[in-house]
Amino acid sequence: MTIRQFTAIAMVCALPAVAQTKKILVVGQPPEVIREWQTASDKVTVVASRGNLLQEIADADAFVGEPTPEMVRAAKKLKWVQTASAGVERILHLSGGNDLRDSDIILTNNQIVQGPEIADHAMAMLLALSRNLPLYFSDRLKTNWRRERFTGIELNGKKGVVIGCGGIGTQIALRAWAHGMKITCVDPEDIPFSPFIVQTVKPDRLNDVLPDTDVVFISAPHTPKSHKMMGPKQFELLKKGSYFVAVSRGGVYDLPGLIKALDERKLAGAGVDVTDPEPLPEDSALWKFDNAIITPHIAGRSDQDQGRMRGTVKENIRRFAEGLPLINVVDKQKGY
Repeated sequence: MTIRQFTAIAMVCALPAVAQTKKILVVGQPPEVIREWQTASDKVTVVASRGNLLQEIADADAFVGEPTPEMVRAAKKLKWVQTASAGVERILHLSGGNDLRDSDIILTNNQIVQGPEIADHAMAMLLALSRNLPLYFSDRLKTNWRRERFTGIELNGKKGVVIGCGGIGTQIALRAWAHGMKITCVDPEDIPFSPFIVQTVKPDRLNDVLPDTDVVFISAPHTPKSHKMMGPKQFELLKKGSYFVAVSRGGVYDLPGLIKALDERKLAGAGVDVTDPEPLPEDSALWKFDNAIITPHIAGRSDQDQGRMRGTVKENIRRFAEGLPLINVVDKQKGY
């Protein structure tokens, strides 16, 4: 080896190593969002999928979207998956697949981000039902001006049970408290002290608190342990004249049990933004009840939610690029 060759090799070895940028594959987002996320860090390359996901994800370090089991198996370098929603049951494949759940891949979601919208929606349903507004929605179409049929319920002093006191449930509790309600939370986790919550009990005590409640809110994620936890027996335990509101996932409550409670006039009313199955079949008996408010899983939509959701993803992209802890990390075994 000549002195010139040796010197050239030494110079190359002395050069600082060029850090390889991390590839983040994104699906289902418009170009302007991709461009915004690209500004999060110069240490990552944010690219939109062109449709061949199994090939594109093979060398991706991160993925923003909902990967299938096949995609997880095809991803050789995948370290992180970010979903835009709060619920992750579809991603963790409750129906059988467990490729992501049992891997070392970090899963993050948008928990809490849609809490204000969904909590507002839950309270809007309860207020409409307790003030008997559906009656006047139908009267308006008939140009009827009737006062004799009005039966309003005062929420002040009423007892409510919030099943699932995470980012959504705690905001429901806050709004219910502002209306004078006394709230009990049912949650498997130890909930920090809150002036808006009278007590917190574990799910095995759900049956103990239902008979004395005036309103039940469903705001729990759908997991194997929460599946149909508000079942036929639980609806039978409710006292006559109570209300039921579901805004998280339809799999947490038993739809036939709800229909039976309405049909037997045990419930004064029900508001559901989520059902199982979805869409709610056209022949479902739930459609026939005048005291049932049904919305098509839109409680999380507003003029503000998309901005917060995109901001959460952008922050996680920055953290991923810098090797910092991510926010909204999901416990994949618990499912939330």
